Amino acid sequence: MKIFFIALFCTIPCCLVSAATALPRCVTSIFTKGAAAYPAPAHAEALAVQNLDRAIGLIDVTIGAYFDAETFEMRRFYNPFTKAKSNEQASVWMYTAGIEAVNAVLSGLKTAKESGNSDLYNRHYVRYVELLEKLYAGADYYLGTFELVSYTQTKTWSVYAVDRVKEKGKANVTGVLNVYDDQMWLIRELLDSYTLTGKRAFLEKAEYLTAYVLDGWDVTRNSSGKENGGIPWGPGYTTKHACSNAPLISPLVWLHELYKGKSDNVEHRFIDGRDRKTRRVEQLSKEQYYLHYARSIYAWQKEHLLNADGVYADMMGGCVPNCDIRYEELEGTRYRAHTPLTKAVGKAHTYNSGTMLSGAVDLYRVTKEDQYAEDGQKLAKSSFQQFAALGKDVPQYYSFETNGFSNWFNGILLRGYEEATELDARIGDFVMAFQRNLDYGFDNFHQDGFLPTDLLRGWAAEKESQGVEGMFMFTYAAQYAVLAKHQLEQDL
Repeated sequence: MKIFFIALFCTIPCCLVSAATALPRCVTSIFTKGAAAYPAPAHAEALAVQNLDRAIGLIDVTIGAYFDAETFEMRRFYNPFTKAKSNEQASVWMYTAGIEAVNAVLSGLKTAKESGNSDLYNRHYVRYVELLEKLYAGADYYLGTFELVSYTQTKTWSVYAVDRVKEKGKANVTGVLNVYDDQMWLIRELLDSYTLTGKRAFLEKAEYLTAYVLDGWDVTRNSSGKENGGIPWGPGYTTKHACSNAPLISPLVWLHELYKGKSDNVEHRFIDGRDRKTRRVEQLSKEQYYLHYARSIYAWQKEHLLNADGVYADMMGGCVPNCDIRYEELEGTRYRAHTPLTKAVGKAHTYNSGTMLSGAVDLYRVTKEDQYAEDGQKLAKSSFQQFAALGKDVPQYYSFETNGFSNWFNGILLRGYEEATELDARIGDFVMAFQRNLDYGFDNFHQDGFLPTDLLRGWAAEKESQGVEGMFMFTYAAQYAVLAKHQLEQDL
């Protein structure tokens, strides 16, 4: 068994180097005197088991506190001090965070079994597969059906609404009531669930939703004949967001890998580049189709949303002449038309860089093109420098923003860092910052199984108000499980 040593940058400007390169002098062990807030387990396996155990505990208390036992409806907030549950329902995005956490635990349990530790697997794997099925069944209360006029066709789709309704399949999904990024987070989880369980229904639903969101890709052509590209936030929007593009890159790469070397085809709809208006249809292999769009989305977001700080802005806005959806008619058929967008605007959120980091890792894995690896290394360093503040709240700990939905956003960044350790082992130092923060919150502010929104500063006003977001509890569980899998893989 290898001994597990992790180091943290004491100053961010230290350059990332290959795993074979010696650590620079600015790196200091987090387990040195004055740096650690908890005793370090002897090796990776012990820490991984602790992380998995905590992840399972967080999920179990969240299901018990936020969910209705009969309808499996999820509420948004719970206060462990007053035992009060909010009346506000969770959106489908918040609900999907539960699926994400369960998938992460299942993956960690399988890795633990492969590494020779089957105790947690034997006790929890079957019941967590059953919980996963129950969560997907509950997601059907967000489903609805509508007809959409897109850039290339008019088609009826059954997709997920933002809000839950009382009858399965009856949600209103018209206009702004469904968004493409909600479908993308579900695609990611459906593909994870397929990989973990082998149940083909998960793959089929993932591909259906992928077809829906790619139907939103702006295939209109500019004056040079190039596709304008980009996916708007939803069918009822014209602004094109980082969160409605980058989350699809990795799932598209995974689909490419699933169909590599197979003869399965898919319909590809586009606009002829010669006259820049005629809609065309062709059959492409799924292997080719999915990789084409993974590359295209990655390139569009990098070109339009990468800012001067080396991280990703929120969206392309500045609609001309306004942000109304526009249509055009060709030979008696109505299609959606292009709305020009002039500038990248909005705050840089951690998850928008996290999804691009994951995308760079996955694209490098399948293409071996150096640019993706270089992008990933640069983005890892720039994002940590931008989003992590050493000693802001607790000496020797890195603080990440916790306002709004930042906790969940930060979890996506952690996933990107963990995956990017394949590009450079020293990115694992950024991963360990999340480990330390989770454990600090667990050791200092744990309340009947619940953790506060701010892991380094504690409960504060949450004690007297709504408590903590349910999706944050799932986020902490997912983070612990991702960390566990990462640590176990050090020994495989």
